[in-house]
Amino acid sequence: MTTIGVFDSGIGGLTVAKQINLLLPSAKIIYFGDIAHLPYGDKSKEAIVSYAKKIGEFLIDQNCQHIVIACNTASAFAFESLKRHLYGKAFVYNVIDPVVEYVLNNYSNDKIGVIGTKGTISSRIYPRKINKKSSVLKVTSLATPLLAPMIEEGFFNNNISKTIINAYLSKKELTSIKAIILACTHYPLIEDAISEYYGKSVDVLNTAEIVAKYFLNKIGNSVVVASSQPKHQFYVSDYTDSFKETSQLFFGEQIKLTKKNIWD
Repeated sequence: MTTIGVFDSGIGGLTVAKQINLLLPSAKIIYFGDIAHLPYGDKSKEAIVSYAKKIGEFLIDQNCQHIVIACNTASAFAFESLKRHLYGKAFVYNVIDPVVEYVLNNYSNDKIGVIGTKGTISSRIYPRKINKKSSVLKVTSLATPLLAPMIEEGFFNNNISKTIINAYLSKKELTSIKAIILACTHYPLIEDAISEYYGKSVDVLNTAEIVAKYFLNKIGNSVVVASSQPKHQFYVSDYTDSFKETSQLFFGEQIKLTKKNIWD
């Protein structure tokens, strides 16, 4: 049976896990949410690489053949290190390259907006990767640090969240854009509010869907069908009531969370 490991600093990566599950229902998913170190957006590169390697080793112990870094900050800072660290043990994927490929294939001579955590935006990973292959696409970025913790705590689809979202989207950095990249796996849960703000004037790019389709194209034909319905497993490095309550919204169904200390 094909087993796919997915990890994030919190529950945001469940949006990616959900989309992968929809496209590859016969594969088993092992999820790890590193709540103990949330958020990754304000951690150093060295710390994030260390977390990613430890989580990667844990997922290897769970017999994962493929590992998806379902976090933009960890993808920006730790992807190359983790790929080297797990070479020969598992295939490692990030959530940035699929989105970059999508933008390059669907836009030209346009202005593309990017919103994400401080870590993702400060890395300039999206403009660097996009402009390396296209000199005509303009990429503008804005750090939106309040959004991920707001979503983690279950504050979305209400007047408070809309006020914060609208305050960010009205910044000058995001004027006259053709599309906006939701460069945090938490953000699909506020996609409707972002789409409502822009109307039909801006394409809102749901990165979870883009990543899952990219992943399907990469491994779809090699998935070994399970003899029975695969039993997914969900681990967290720390346990909070808000995570348990909100995780169902991210994954679309009730899930059992197991607290696992992998740091000793």
